Amino acid sequence: MASHDDLHQTLPHPVTAKARDYQGGATPVHRHPRAQLIYAGRGVMRVETAAGCWVVPPVRGVWIPAETDHKVVMLGAVEMRTLYIRPDAAPALPTHCCLMEVGPLLRALILALLEEPLAYDLSGRGGMIASLALQELRFLQIPALHLPMPSEPRLLRLCRSQLARPDQQDTLEALAERHAASTRTLARLFQRETGMSFRQWRQQARLVEALGHLANGLPVARVAEQLGYRSPSAFTAMFRRALGVEPRRYFDGGT
Repeated sequence: MASHDDLHQTLPHPVTAKARDYQGGATPVHRHPRAQLIYAGRGVMRVETAAGCWVVPPVRGVWIPAETDHKVVMLGAVEMRTLYIRPDAAPALPTHCCLMEVGPLLRALILALLEEPLAYDLSGRGGMIASLALQELRFLQIPALHLPMPSEPRLLRLCRSQLARPDQQDTLEALAERHAASTRTLARLFQRETGMSFRQWRQQARLVEALGHLANGLPVARVAEQLGYRSPSAFTAMFRRALGVEPRRYFDGGT
C-alpha cells in the first residue's frame, strides 16, 4: 500500500497539497517526481541545490522543478506548506529553481486545498481550487534572495565555510595564498561561476543569514554583531539597499 507521502506524487490530481511543521533542522538531500512550490506560512527556510541557495521568507515561495536534488534548512520554527504539481499540468513553468510571489490569494488557495481530502474531487471544489492555484503562480527575479554557489572545489569550500561562519572575514587573497594560486585567476573564476564578486557574494550570504535571525525575533543590533558588521547602522544600510526596506519592517509586509 502506498504511503501518504507517496500519494502526493502518484495521485492523478494535477496539484496536491501538504502541510508539515518543523522546530528547526534540515531535510536530507532528496528529489520528487513532481515539481514543487515550497512556502512557509510562518518562519524562514533556506533551499539549497547544486545551483545555489534561496532564502524563503513568508512573503515568498521557491519553485523546484521535478527531479531536482534539493535540501531545505529550517532557520528556526517553520510551518512548511507545499504544493506538488504534476509536470504535464504546468508545462510552461520554469525548468530551473526560482523565487515565487505568494500573495494573499495564493496563500488562501494553498490553505483551502489543504482543507480538502488529498484525493479531492477533480470536478468539485478541490479541483477548482487547484486549477486557480496553477493560474496564480507568479515568478520573481529578486537577486538579493538568491545565493549562487560555485562548482570549483576550492571556491565551493570557501563559500560553505562562509555560510557556516557568516562573521568571518576570509578573502580570496587568503585562499589564493593557501593554494599557491593567483588571486586574479580565482576572482575571475568566481565571477564566471556565480555572476558576482566574492565580496558581493559574501554580502548576499550575510543577508540570507540575517533574514533567518530577524524572522526568529533577534534584535537588529545582535544580528549585525553576529554577521560581523561594525555597527547596526552599517547593517541596516546594507539591508535597505538590498531589499528596499529596513530590517525591522521586512516581516511586516514592507516588501
